[in-house]
Amino acid sequence: MFDIGTFSPKEIITISFTLFAVIDMLGSIPVLVSLKDKFGGHIKSTQATLVSGALMILFLFLGREFLKLLGLDVKSFAVAGSIVIFILGLEMVLGLEFFKPDKNAKSGSVVPIAFPIIAGSGTLTTIMSLKANYDDINILIGILINCIVIYLVLKSLKWIEKVLGPNGLAVVRKFFGVILIAIAVKIFGSNIVKFGK
Repeated sequence: MFDIGTFSPKEIITISFTLFAVIDMLGSIPVLVSLKDKFGGHIKSTQATLVSGALMILFLFLGREFLKLLGLDVKSFAVAGSIVIFILGLEMVLGLEFFKPDKNAKSGSVVPIAFPIIAGSGTLTTIMSLKANYDDINILIGILINCIVIYLVLKSLKWIEKVLGPNGLAVVRKFFGVILIAIAVKIFGSNIVKFGK
């Protein structure tokens, strides 16, 4: 299923950082803390991690077939996805809110935490955009690395919030926002040229 020859630590690092920036677990801490309070002071970390990871892996392997049903290809989806990633990056850097979360959702650890906060449209779009530029094995490893990070963040919410503080969270968010914008430009540039051919 996988070609081990395509395994690339450099690609895995790029993919992992991209997904980390898009998922934005650190930036989501204030939202997660407020949801935790609504859920009686407890979030099911394992359940939220497994469901969000399964959604990302499912989209990695079945996303291409889904696009074919709609008459789309990965390159065109990557261009559209790069625009979404670019807007996400702008949102993080400028402190604007283009994508409005459902702040009144009270369903549990699966909704809205696993979906759409963790594995939302931005994350799934990013996975398909990455698929146009990187090998599946490297994307899968990047997803698994992020699942570990997701689990650790959910388990350590109170501690992280206390250590970083509001200013620390803002700096981390802006830093990864700039990275996202740069990656979006790269994905857009490498896929838009294929349209003229």
